[in-house]
Amino acid sequence: MTMSPRLVTALVLACAALALSGCGFRPLYAQPGVTPGLADILVAAPRGRAGYLVGEALNDALATGGGASAWRLDLDLSEQRFPRGLRVDNVATRYEYVLTAAYTLRDVATLTPAKVGNVRVELTYDSADQPYASVAAQQDAQERAALEAARRIQLELAAWFADQAGS
Repeated sequence: MTMSPRLVTALVLACAALALSGCGFRPLYAQPGVTPGLADILVAAPRGRAGYLVGEALNDALATGGGASAWRLDLDLSEQRFPRGLRVDNVATRYEYVLTAAYTLRDVATLTPAKVGNVRVELTYDSADQPYASVAAQQDAQERAALEAARRIQLELAAWFADQAGS
């Protein structure tokens, strides 16, 4: 008698879940209070394109509601761009883009900081000889960095809310 691949997969997953539950593993979003806590954050992003991109990505990632919020997330962004891979004529063929996001999660009622953190995203992009292609590549790098910074902030906040719910 041969077992179907689906049955084998289901058995393997059941065994893995049983083994992980024995060591105390619990998914992050299974902790009570994590998802409602994340959705109850008002994102206060700085002005500018990077601020807008990070703010929008955080609003999407946190699934924030439109009502009154219990938390406010203040962001402070800094951007740097470094030329890499210089040609003989001293023109860069690649750039390194660094986005640093310092954040403070505050209780809206008291404005006291509850969590302070810092994420740094580094990535590279090609520099084309055509000016518009180079601008498009730079903007694409900025968008990718903003999404990654938002993802890292979301994970740090989710872990913080899970710790708060567990204690």
